[in-house]
Amino acid sequence: MRALLVVNPAATTTSARTRDVLIHALASEMKLEAVTTEYRGHGRDLARRAAESDDIDLVVALGGDGTVNEVVNGLLHNGPDPDRLPRLAVVPGGSTNVFARALGLPNDAVEATGAILDALAQKSERTVGLGLAAGTPGTDDEAVPARWFTFCAGFGFDAGVIGRVEQQRERGKRSTHALYVRQVVRQFFEEPHRRQGMISLERAGKAPVKDLVVSIVCNTAPWTYLGNRPVYASPEASFDSALDVLGLTKLSPPAVARYATQLLTSTLDRGPHGRHAVSLHDLTDFTLHSKAPLPFQMDGDHLGLRTSVTFTGVRRALRVIV
Repeated sequence: MRALLVVNPAATTTSARTRDVLIHALASEMKLEAVTTEYRGHGRDLARRAAESDDIDLVVALGGDGTVNEVVNGLLHNGPDPDRLPRLAVVPGGSTNVFARALGLPNDAVEATGAILDALAQKSERTVGLGLAAGTPGTDDEAVPARWFTFCAGFGFDAGVIGRVEQQRERGKRSTHALYVRQVVRQFFEEPHRRQGMISLERAGKAPVKDLVVSIVCNTAPWTYLGNRPVYASPEASFDSALDVLGLTKLSPPAVARYATQLLTSTLDRGPHGRHAVSLHDLTDFTLHSKAPLPFQMDGDHLGLRTSVTFTGVRRALRVIV
């Protein structure tokens, strides 16, 4: 087996020594080329070349969810083709590692590498669905290129939180759960549209869902993790179905307290619910429009301001080693 290992040297939970150990472990079982990323988007470029070659069977992403997102977008640059494209394996090296953990992999990089080697020996893999987001034709964002996401996207409040966290990390702050909580509080008090949502969800054959303040698009459950605790925004979301959406139409202090508590205590059987909560399951095609430019994120990566995003849920998009 020939494999490409894409290594993010800035992965927050692995040291250079640990990465060397993992590389040697993988190289003992396959013909491995290990490449360290050098710039934003490098993982995408490497994975695209692997997808367009005829001799790479497997691409391994060693890093966090951002690294995985880049690799997935490189593999799917010319569209999904699970039977032809190299398979994907993920060694978690980030602070949260939602995609790897949602697949059932250990959150420890060494243990995950062992699990991947066992899965390869047993020829254990699955095909997963993914989300695709693009600029909406006929809007100011129509030229925005399509981009794949593995576990979630957000338009509005949660994307604003992620943007704040990224600003703090650029200033040298560590990515911790406490940092996220502080930015949630700041985003809440500075959110200009929390009393009257600006977002509407539109889909063919259905009445639009209007006045959303929060719009979270999930491709799997859980939506994220707080330490070892899974958090379920859309408990029914699955890699085997299309996309789920959680929308909130109000963010008053009582509503925030209620939905934050529901998220923290959420399970696979029950997520956020109530008069101001909207839950939609297994959507293949829909569009989120905003009356004003709002923050947008995919897989925890802040992508700037948008006014309209069109989503597609694509079943059976990529084969993954598990």
